[in-house]
Amino acid sequence: MTAANPLLADRDLPDFAAIQAAHVVPAIEEAIEQHHAAIAEITASQADDFDSVILAAERADFLLSRTWSPIGHLASVADTPELREAHAAAQALMTAYLMEAGQNRAHHDAVARVAARPDFADLPPARRRAVELAMRGFRLAGVALEGAARQRFLDIGVALSDLSTRFGNAVLDATEAWSEHITDEAALAGVPGSDKAILAAYAQEKGLPGWLVTLRQPSVLAILLHAKDRALRERVYRAHNTRASDQADDPSHDNSERIDAIMALRHEAAQILGFADAAAHSLETKMAADADEALAFLADLAQRARPIGEKELEEARAFAAEHLDLHDILPWDLSYVAEAMRRTLHGVDQEALKAYFPLPRVLAGTQGLIERLFGVRLTPRADVSTWHPDVLFYDVLDGQGELVAGVYLDLFARAGKRGGAWMDVCRSRFLDADRFHRPVAYLTTNFAPPAGDRPSLVTHNDVVTLFHEFGHVLHHLLSEVDLPSVGGISGVEWDAVELPSQFMENFAWEKDTLIGLSGHVDSGEPLPEELFDRLLAARQFQAGLALLRQIEFATFDLLLHRDYDPAQGARVTQMLDQVRAAVAVVHPPEWNRFAHAFSHIFAGGYAAGYYSYLWAELLSADAFEIFSHADVPGGGASAFRREILAAGASRPAAENFQAFAGRPPQVDALLRSRGLAA
Repeated sequence: MTAANPLLADRDLPDFAAIQAAHVVPAIEEAIEQHHAAIAEITASQADDFDSVILAAERADFLLSRTWSPIGHLASVADTPELREAHAAAQALMTAYLMEAGQNRAHHDAVARVAARPDFADLPPARRRAVELAMRGFRLAGVALEGAARQRFLDIGVALSDLSTRFGNAVLDATEAWSEHITDEAALAGVPGSDKAILAAYAQEKGLPGWLVTLRQPSVLAILLHAKDRALRERVYRAHNTRASDQADDPSHDNSERIDAIMALRHEAAQILGFADAAAHSLETKMAADADEALAFLADLAQRARPIGEKELEEARAFAAEHLDLHDILPWDLSYVAEAMRRTLHGVDQEALKAYFPLPRVLAGTQGLIERLFGVRLTPRADVSTWHPDVLFYDVLDGQGELVAGVYLDLFARAGKRGGAWMDVCRSRFLDADRFHRPVAYLTTNFAPPAGDRPSLVTHNDVVTLFHEFGHVLHHLLSEVDLPSVGGISGVEWDAVELPSQFMENFAWEKDTLIGLSGHVDSGEPLPEELFDRLLAARQFQAGLALLRQIEFATFDLLLHRDYDPAQGARVTQMLDQVRAAVAVVHPPEWNRFAHAFSHIFAGGYAAGYYSYLWAELLSADAFEIFSHADVPGGGASAFRREILAAGASRPAAENFQAFAGRPPQVDALLRSRGLAA
């Protein structure tokens, strides 16, 4: 099977074109068997040295991850019924095995022997950190549990994995299930030509004339930002915000029961481990000391932002009444009004801006920025096996032209692909004896695809998104740690892992960078400085409302997990109402079911951790101010690469920041970046 199954081949890059659904389960079964045998060999040896215990386990983990990574990735970007079934079966096997492996006391004891050696303190920092995180991992996996509690914890882990996958699949299915076919172009009045071309392409996919409005991200934005037809905006808003819920036109994908089950099992698992609640369990691996500290951080931001948000909402109401004949702004009007205000008050027209950002120019400019900052060059490579013809691959070369890493870019929205944007690990950096494995990453977005013979035109927000995800990619690819468990993004505290991504976002607002990557789709002329100045002036437009929305999501997430009561269930709607009463100035309709598609916390890694975006934004804003003032020895970019990107989790995130900045982070930088400082 090893020779025939592409998922088991010893290759630097997966052979995606050769992978079939039928390969998935056999590959995982064999990979698990090999991993189990490797761990058994470690424990039988009774060794206590780093190489025989920790390095050997890192090797086994690397090989298992190498098999699983392309499977998990394909489930997100190339969904088919056959792959979905195979992925679910393989994920159940993986989850059950990893839960049991986490409770392997013989393996735990072997790691403990390494930690107890008299010369443990003499190990390099990354090696000590790997041992410390391994010990913590065993503890959080329930290695000390006995009897029925041990088995119950294992069963919960398997059930939660399955529920999370089903939650995400329901969101994907609900997204694809709804559409509205339009044959009269007048119904799309106000929608720019480039967006209408995308809607026409969606119709062509289905063999339909005219245009097809869907719940894919480019379509939703096109309608909510631009469509003059208020009723159409309402229908799209409602469909998007009731996806996978009991309020959807098609409630067959309803996630209500899954949410209740997920919350109950998370709470039970946390209590089995001795935590008061799932929030306390989650915060064990984060920078924030506990949920109360994170909630206090959010409450302080809310107190500062709410008066500004209230003022911004009143300004929007006044503008809508005067300029748009809207005397009662409803939720499906907010984006439309905001876009009109940007055009009228700031002279920022997103459609006009898009013409300056054809994606090929943006990608070239992004490559130039990365080379300027960090001294590495992204070189396109055409002979790489991919899962879709649109996927790009780049080799990453250092200043001497040596290959150091690689990255896949999958940029366009399409059927069978999960919405949003994310980075994930394909291969980790690993120096294993004389074999060096280079890091490889996936970068995924859902930009509008090319229309006809014109390239994809992206918004400035898309540029920000691309820079954000490249921050994650660079964190992984520029690691100088040779152990996968503490290199790149692995092992980094979840509320610090967004630091590099949000740091990179700042360059989307830097004049030389943004103008340098622009070029009008027709004339090639760069973005005029005057237009950049208007864009920059509008950067803080409705910043209070935007921040309050993030605080609302993060507070809801923390309270949902901290205050869960088994006797009452998840109480999602009531919890959202409670949070909105304290935080929000914009209140959605009663039928809004935002939480039912909140994949970050129910199908991703952000459970009781969504606050991490704002926590890390504090770190990134402070870091960028330091970088901008160039008061770091050796230069801001080189210090950022050395102390944060290269270091990974070889030391705690707070120590990484201290090494870069020379001091702890300061909240004032976040307030300044958001325009909230006094």
